[in-house]
Amino acid sequence: MLYDLVPDDLWQRIAPLLPPRPARRSRFPGRKPIDDRVALGGVLFVLRTNVSWRDVPAETIGCSGITCWRRLREWTEAGVWPRLHALLLSELRTAKLLDMDDVAVDGSHVRALKGGPHTGPSPVDRGRPGSKHHVLVDRHGTPLVVTLTGGNRHDVTQLLPLIEAIPHIRGRRGRPRRRPRRVFADRGYDYDKYRALLRRRGITPKIARRGVAHGSGLGKVRWVVERTFAWLHQFKRLRVRSEVRADLHQGLLELACSIICLRRLRKSF
Repeated sequence: MLYDLVPDDLWQRIAPLLPPRPARRSRFPGRKPIDDRVALGGVLFVLRTNVSWRDVPAETIGCSGITCWRRLREWTEAGVWPRLHALLLSELRTAKLLDMDDVAVDGSHVRALKGGPHTGPSPVDRGRPGSKHHVLVDRHGTPLVVTLTGGNRHDVTQLLPLIEAIPHIRGRRGRPRRRPRRVFADRGYDYDKYRALLRRRGITPKIARRGVAHGSGLGKVRWVVERTFAWLHQFKRLRVRSEVRADLHQGLLELACSIICLRRLRKSF
């Protein structure tokens, strides 16, 4: 068993969120269950390397890949990953490392080799089955929300769902923060209908216009979302969707966002 796969600071935040293991029977208890930290190490190993679950080296990790997959399923269904992400966002706000006045939004295509829910013919991949990652980031590129849709869904359809999905971010005196002041986006979001819907929510849209020459200056702010996609896709499991179950891929996305938030916290110490 190699606990080094799970850093102490990450484990200290995840452990309280995990559902308790069922009590063992006093008579005929069977085999002792695998330690949660060991199973989490296997999940992180797959997230970083993109090996199949059946090819996880049990002698290195301390348990089989199938056990890791089952724990991932259990924790995803228990809602662990959104709570972990919200916890780390609150810590960033406490440390004054979160700037939600300006946010940027974008989407990125990935192939979905095995199909499943939230897949569709990708217009940028010759109609092959694909999915989209949609992410909303703060001014520094910290991911606030990430969602998964089919590859044929237009980016703008996820603009308001992303805004509405921002968690109640605590960490400072007063009410939790949920609403940004300005939203920066590229020409794919250039629809007056959505500009009006943002203004109704008290949010100023900063969206590039189609048919207008480049040079608006919006790229000076919204480039951070492209960098965040680069950070996410450093986790090789997210470059191509391998999970048939959409909720498990979404869970891995949220786990990766939490790790990105934790890295930013570490730099502040």
